[in-house]
Amino acid sequence: MVKELLRRLSDAHGVSSSEGSIREIVRAELAGVVDEIREDTMGNLIATKRGDDFSIMLAAHMDEIGLMVQYIDDKGFIRVVPIGGWYGPVLYCQRVVLHGRNGPVIGVLGAKPPHVMKDEERKKEVKVENLFIDVGATSEEEVKNLGIEIGTPITIDREFAELAGTRITGKAFDNRVGVAMLIRALQQAKSPHTLHAVFTVQEEIGLKGARVSAYSLNPDCAIATDVTIPGDHPGIEKRDASIEMGKGPVLVIVSASGRGLMADPRMTAWLRGTAEKNGIPCQIEVGTGGNTDATIIHLERGGIPSIPFSIPARYIHSPVEVVDTADIEAGIRLLVEALKSRPAL
Repeated sequence: MVKELLRRLSDAHGVSSSEGSIREIVRAELAGVVDEIREDTMGNLIATKRGDDFSIMLAAHMDEIGLMVQYIDDKGFIRVVPIGGWYGPVLYCQRVVLHGRNGPVIGVLGAKPPHVMKDEERKKEVKVENLFIDVGATSEEEVKNLGIEIGTPITIDREFAELAGTRITGKAFDNRVGVAMLIRALQQAKSPHTLHAVFTVQEEIGLKGARVSAYSLNPDCAIATDVTIPGDHPGIEKRDASIEMGKGPVLVIVSASGRGLMADPRMTAWLRGTAEKNGIPCQIEVGTGGNTDATIIHLERGGIPSIPFSIPARYIHSPVEVVDTADIEAGIRLLVEALKSRPAL
């Protein structure tokens, strides 16, 4: 089941540039499934199923947003910088894992308690630069003896859990959902074409892995699997995010109001036609914010026809993201069916 695969991927830790544990899960899942699996210089994991001369790149980024140690003071408190796009209040008083030289160390993100804040302080937004990590140490030396140093990567300490029905919650669903969907699609796909499934690195800090791998592979077209924001919960209007959880995967035809990507219409027609032919639910999105690996892939070489293929996910860039496994299963089916053919490029 995709749910159990996603549980392992979500509970694993892999901040941008430290995606090794995710790579190992992917390697194990695809052993014996593909003709070749290799890691490039940057850390992207590229799994290839050989077919004819038409090549399709399927991208899913492995990295999650996190933090990194910037400074350790003489009392053992640790200052950090964000790696990826955090909203400060989300991090306030979270528990974290510091991935040090001697193994993982648990810490908590502390800040000034509201009881001793002045009125003007209460009104201010919580900022990451004002937070610190407490690992229980009492000195800088004690912190360093734990194997923690400047540059140590940090992730949120949160585990996968099941909600009602087919919905689940966990950290790093952005983008372990895309990784899980791509793994399962590759395991099931019977395509006449050459498939390059690329599990990319450093998407959250600038789409870097996708750029390198797209240039190297020079595919005929590309699909980037990721997550996107639904407008079906309090605090967000449907006019700003019209898609809903439980109604299928999403073909993103515009991201970041067109500043990011305008999906190739031929790619949209291919996937939309496949969905209609096979009775698979899917949604169309014109988005105002957020980019995916497709944004950079489509600009490489002489231009690579590309489209983001996403799953609705509530509360993204938080430790409690929520998705519906029915959407993921539908996304896998659509990919498997689409890969039997090719877009009319």
